[in-house]
Amino acid sequence: MSVRLVPAPISIDFEPVAEAKDAMLREFHQLSESDEDPIAQWLKRAKGRGETAESDPVLLNLVVELHRKIDHLEQLIKNETPQRLRLAQHAMIEAIGFTHLKLKEPLLVAQQHYYGRVEMPVHPRHDIAIFFTAEDTTRAKITKIHERDEKEWAAYLTARERVLIREMREIKR
Repeated sequence: MSVRLVPAPISIDFEPVAEAKDAMLREFHQLSESDEDPIAQWLKRAKGRGETAESDPVLLNLVVELHRKIDHLEQLIKNETPQRLRLAQHAMIEAIGFTHLKLKEPLLVAQQHYYGRVEMPVHPRHDIAIFFTAEDTTRAKITKIHERDEKEWAAYLTARERVLIREMREIKR
């Protein structure tokens, strides 16, 4: 079976799922939208209640982003950093698909299950947690990802495809 992959310059921290599976699941759930971003949850509830109907959406998003930045600065000042698991391996991702990823180097063991964190290069920057199963030494199938992160992954993939199309058009000229 052929899987379409698109070059993507992102990195991943990962390790095989083993004894630390409970800790990995806990971190996976902590990286979900509700735990990671309380301001986004507040905004979603406010929109649901119709409290933002009179607001300019662009201005509202800018205010939310400023709030996130202030929260981040506050964490830095207080020397509070989100506790993340130390994952054994770090690798560059060569290409991604809607349900797959391909590493630049052969670091995976076929049929092995892994947990990983990918730093998404989109605004706002954050990590997404995934579980995946290696199909060979470089290619893996994503088996578990949060719904919001799956949408973001797909949007990033689509954006990368657009960039490649533009580059191909420029080469033809």
